[in-house]
Amino acid sequence: MNRQAQAGVLFLLGIAVLHAGTTDLYLRYVKAGLRPLLLAAGVVLIVTAAATLWYERRAAREASQKAESASPERDEEPDTDAHGHAAHREPRIAWLLVLPLFALILVAPPALGSYSAMRTGTALQEPWGYPKLPAAGPLRLNVVDYAGRAVYDHGRTLRGREVKLTGFLALDHSGAPYLVRMALNCCAADAQPVKIGLSGRIPPVLQPDTWLEVTGTYTPHRTKDPVNGGTIPYLNITQANPVPVPHDPYDESWNN
Repeated sequence: MNRQAQAGVLFLLGIAVLHAGTTDLYLRYVKAGLRPLLLAAGVVLIVTAAATLWYERRAAREASQKAESASPERDEEPDTDAHGHAAHREPRIAWLLVLPLFALILVAPPALGSYSAMRTGTALQEPWGYPKLPAAGPLRLNVVDYAGRAVYDHGRTLRGREVKLTGFLALDHSGAPYLVRMALNCCAADAQPVKIGLSGRIPPVLQPDTWLEVTGTYTPHRTKDPVNGGTIPYLNITQANPVPVPHDPYDESWNN
């Protein structure tokens, strides 16, 4: 593609990045903390496209002025570009490269779900510490926090407390249910699941990728992830209710 076309593609890419960064779309690709960098990248792409287009127009203007000042009696020469090179028509099929940009703008990809989760080993990591929990009321924890306390703190801060967790449902090859949240380190490409096994009053109908808010209590029961041998804690649930997909479907707390 020529420079003008390259500038056009850069401009469209910058618009796509800015569109993702100014809406919730970016949360399907990167963690929330990277939003400022994403917006800055979009601005840089647009400025680069504008500078490229301005440079090419200036070079074309200078080439035209030189051609007008040259002798009119010279032999006819083939068309040339702003740098004096023979101009070539670009194949129109090259513009198909723009289609992924429109897809980025118009289509929000789904967050990773049960298919990826059950083919990847649990990524639970030992936390640096355990923040103090409220003394009264049910504990509203994220999946990573509950799993970390249940495995590495042996449930000491969870015993005797009602716990509420939100995640999506995944089933293993035997149909055993797990509550899962995909944890991000940087972006969706490195997302890994943290899994919690469910026991107790399990809903009679289990549909993978359904988002649930479950209420239950800590149980010392554990199992090994068949993919990587990681430890999966359990929650003894007393209630499970379907909920909408959250604003940010990924969990970023595992490396904080």
